Amino acid sequence: MDTQKVNDPFPLLKGTYEDALKMIGKPGKLTFAEFAVNQDMIKNYCAMVEDKNLSYWDEAYSKKQWGGLVAPPGMLLAWPMALVWRPDKVRDHYFISINVPFPGTTLINVGTESEFLKPVYVGDNLNVYDELVSISQEKKTRLGTGHFLKTRATFRNQKGEVVAVRINNMFRYTPAEE
Repeated sequence: MDTQKVNDPFPLLKGTYEDALKMIGKPGKLTFAEFAVNQDMIKNYCAMVEDKNLSYWDEAYSKKQWGGLVAPPGMLLAWPMALVWRPDKVRDHYFISINVPFPGTTLINVGTESEFLKPVYVGDNLNVYDELVSISQEKKTRLGTGHFLKTRATFRNQKGEVVAVRINNMFRYTPAEE
């Protein structure tokens, strides 16, 4: 098993289908967000997508509705995402899909389901771990030949409460041109 260059945005671990099967059901590394959920990032996100929901803009309204200022559900992945670059460490991801030792040179997301169990509040410090749920037999598609992977990420706040669970389906493959 080997990896691509360390500075690749998402270096994929190489291996065999049998290597990958051994990872099913084993949780990945617990990853803590580098910064707390904050209003500045929420406002920036809402401005980009033109979301005028008062829950994200008006603290008094959000406190009445939710008990505090909340983050939009679309930002769930942003909080524990590793910074693109840091001078003092290599980028590290919680995405187990890139750490599965597997054939295939690229990965594409084909579907996501998220269940939100509690609001994510400004000031929360989230952590997450990802788990490989299943792997398909080899499939040939117009994109190329590879395997479908299903993962489950569990997001918790600083109190240890599960705030969300995300099921992700991906296709890890070698493009037909290669």
